[in-house]
Amino acid sequence: MQRNNFQMPAFLKFFMYFIELVIVNILFFFFFNKELTPGSTGLHDLSSIYGFMAMTLSLCYVAAVWIRPISFYYRSSRRGSIWTNVFLATVWMAVFFIAFLLLFDRQRLFSATTFHFLGHNPTLPKLIPFFAALDFVLVCTRMVARWCIQTLRRSGKNVFRVVMVGASDNVIELYKEMENPILGYRVLGYFNDEPLEQAPKHFRYLGSVRDAIPFLHENNVQHLYCALPSAMATEIRQIINCCEHNCIHFFSVPNVRNYLKRTMEFEMLGSVPVLSIREAPLSLLSNRIVKRVLDVIISLAFMVPFWLVIYPVVAIITHITMPGPVFFKQKRHGLNGEEFMLIKFRSMKVNDQADTLQATLNDPRKTPWGNFLRRSSIDELPQFINVLKGDMSIVGPRPHMLKHTEEYSALIDKYMVRHWVRPGITGWAQVTGARGETRELWQMEERIQKDVWYVEHWSIWLDVRIFFMTIFNVFKGDKQAY
Repeated sequence: MQRNNFQMPAFLKFFMYFIELVIVNILFFFFFNKELTPGSTGLHDLSSIYGFMAMTLSLCYVAAVWIRPISFYYRSSRRGSIWTNVFLATVWMAVFFIAFLLLFDRQRLFSATTFHFLGHNPTLPKLIPFFAALDFVLVCTRMVARWCIQTLRRSGKNVFRVVMVGASDNVIELYKEMENPILGYRVLGYFNDEPLEQAPKHFRYLGSVRDAIPFLHENNVQHLYCALPSAMATEIRQIINCCEHNCIHFFSVPNVRNYLKRTMEFEMLGSVPVLSIREAPLSLLSNRIVKRVLDVIISLAFMVPFWLVIYPVVAIITHITMPGPVFFKQKRHGLNGEEFMLIKFRSMKVNDQADTLQATLNDPRKTPWGNFLRRSSIDELPQFINVLKGDMSIVGPRPHMLKHTEEYSALIDKYMVRHWVRPGITGWAQVTGARGETRELWQMEERIQKDVWYVEHWSIWLDVRIFFMTIFNVFKGDKQAY
């Protein structure tokens, strides 16, 4: 059987690595060539020092893409995943490179030249626009490469010829997904003991299950997707053997879609295959590190004006209008359901119902000054202290009172999933309207649905989007902020 269908060359990934390495070095020279002046001979010679730094930066790139590999050529890749992947790779690259500079600056390795990235020479700030420009250029490069591959697939090249075996809703949904020419699949049809009544018009019926093996021998098939039940283990093994003898990739399609319509993760426990129904992006250490680094950087930036300007003003007016402490502290549930002490500016009179009763629109416990703090969200600013302590993140599900967690966890499905990540000062639910008092159960259910969606779909770009939506809402004003 002839198999001459064009496949994406195996060296594509390495070719892209080479192109990106060239881009890294070109941008490095563009940003820092003016910092290079001739020095002494030997190690500190102009060419020697530049070559050493360029080599170090190249090694940092290799380490970064080892952690976050190129993925644009995957058939399931989306623009958002490309942006996220490049951003995380660039962050890792910056971390490695700056760590290297800090280490070797202590040893004054480059003291014989003016090529100082640290110390009195203000070159270090130029690393920020350098890595920002690098991120932008790499995203553009991968998007162009992705467009070229998709164009190739639309023309009929780099296309996988596919057949399916078995009858299930999964098979039909799989066919509908593969109809998109960008993905580069050509579905020849399906085998089942009888035709599917609900099958799409162009989804060809090729015959019964026993007709599959002769078809595989006589046709150029590259992928086979099997949705047969485990009771037909004999037939499945025969199809697998045929696929392996004909260089056909065999894929098993578990029939779980009738009760699980969501993304799942596959793993092996010994020799037993296991499907995880909820694998949050923040379960990856690299994602948690990036999110934590950004939390700390942004929190430190907010803390300077907070302590110098905002805190003194709020403290004075609070003492005048609402005698008592400046800060309101309350136990909340955080990551993995653990308790922590949340800090806010006090916006109510001291009362005995603070831990059990939500604020209402015309709550008599509030004062005009407290209303201003809540509507402007200034009362939330001390929570940057919680972020620095590690109890919270800037973006995440809002932490609830202990009483609410106890009540709603028994009433709302998946309520505790929101505790798989650190709670946030702001969150997806808050910027999309699910904020304020929850008079009815459905209001809390809506909030929990949005919190769970955030947990399952987290990306650094989603956090950035929520952050700026929060700032916009603060200036616009939110009717639910009371």
